[in-house]
Amino acid sequence: MRMSDHPPQAPALQRQAFDHLLARFDASAGEPPATRWPWLEAAHVLGQTRLGLHWRSHTAMLRYALQLRDGSEVLGQLLRLALVSLGHLLQRLPLGNIGRAHVSALSPMATSADTADRINAALRAMRSPDL
Repeated sequence: MRMSDHPPQAPALQRQAFDHLLARFDASAGEPPATRWPWLEAAHVLGQTRLGLHWRSHTAMLRYALQLRDGSEVLGQLLRLALVSLGHLLQRLPLGNIGRAHVSALSPMATSADTADRINAALRAMRSPDL
């Protein structure tokens, strides 16, 4: 799937919502990994159409995998970091892919309801006049 097949977000809103998802990940520091990873996965799905955000999502995943001492995830994130620039250069990204080592780095994925809910909540939070 080409990047142009994915409806774009306004760059500022996308970045703010991405940062919100990373902040939610940070706020979940005391929770188990199964509860924390979905925040990073949602950030990846939201940010993968912008090189800087895409890179940041994988560096956050790499840092967390290192913290967990999860060798397979560390290797998977290193591979994905090596592919990020090439994917953007060729405009060939697996949209919807959660960016984790246990899924193919090259296959698009349908966005799960949980991931979509997290992304939509982050976008709504950024549109809120209470900020």
